[in-house]
Amino acid sequence: MRHLIRFAAVAALLATAACAHGPEAAAPPPDYTPLETRPTGPHARLYADCIRQAAERGAYRQVIDGGDELLLFTCDGPLAAAFWQALGPHSERVGSGFEEGGRRYRSTAPVIRNLIGVDYCSVDASGGDARCLLTFNAGDFLIADD
Repeated sequence: MRHLIRFAAVAALLATAACAHGPEAAAPPPDYTPLETRPTGPHARLYADCIRQAAERGAYRQVIDGGDELLLFTCDGPLAAAFWQALGPHSERVGSGFEEGGRRYRSTAPVIRNLIGVDYCSVDASGGDARCLLTFNAGDFLIADD
């Protein structure tokens, strides 16, 4: 009986190991169904207006960083001040405020490693000179030569 139990345990172990090291299942085919959308709230308008202002002024740059290809849009003035104000409760809730270089920042997410992919607004020490920087993940098309 002991041999039978030992055999069953070894067989189960081998079966588990075989499954763990067997060929991976093929990925399912892509789903090309259009994404469902819904109406936006007031925060989406802040994004759209900031990107529009940056595009009209040519205030956009690119960052290529180890597989991240981003467009950075910068807006300022009353629009950025409104964004800064609206971002306050969210930044407080997620703990994403910080100070750097004499400016106060509020970001859409806490900064973990660096500012890659983090949208933020800042003001100077007096609460003026509002600026926002929004990131857009463009992908490798941004650096394509074709």
